[in-house]
Amino acid sequence: MSDFTPITEALIAGDMDTLTGLVKAALDQGTSASDILSQGLIKGMGIVGERMETGEMFIPEVLMSAHCMGTAVETLSPLLAEGEASSAGRVVIGTVKGDLHDIGKNLVVMMMESVGFEVTDLGVDVDTDTFLKAIEEHKPQIVGLSALLTTTMPMMRDTVEKISETVDRSALKIMVGGAPVDQAFADEIGADAYASDAGSASKLAKALLN
Repeated sequence: MSDFTPITEALIAGDMDTLTGLVKAALDQGTSASDILSQGLIKGMGIVGERMETGEMFIPEVLMSAHCMGTAVETLSPLLAEGEASSAGRVVIGTVKGDLHDIGKNLVVMMMESVGFEVTDLGVDVDTDTFLKAIEEHKPQIVGLSALLTTTMPMMRDTVEKISETVDRSALKIMVGGAPVDQAFADEIGADAYASDAGSASKLAKALLN
């Protein structure tokens, strides 16, 4: 199979039935699972991220595309050789201590997984020690911190400080995001990057590692 456009378009449209049929047809024609994944699906989720960023796609549409992506990857996973579905990188992510909001973080997780990252989601109300233990255990290249309340922004600052004191920052990038957070605050607390939404977060994560 040389043209993966129909697969990409079905994914962007969130058309599960069409996408499933196209993926199965491509496999029947002898197309490799890794080519379908990289040239059709991951490419499609990259476009979804861009369209979310520009406001052309909204969260319900993005969720449909991400759901389609997950189902297609389940079909392909048994056919991918060990290491064939190369990871874009490892990410540890969580909403900081005192904050119980997770919708934005969950969308970031879905978008990052859709473009090939291995993501460890620590959930909400995550204290600094839990982040540090996860960094030690999973050896991520990126740590993502989310805060949806202005009252938890100081905890984000503390977490970045503790990570910086404990971990070699030359091998670890810290990304921050959430409604009250902006680029100026990210710069002030020493984060490497700020993402305004899930679409830009996945693109930014890839850029940080290149």
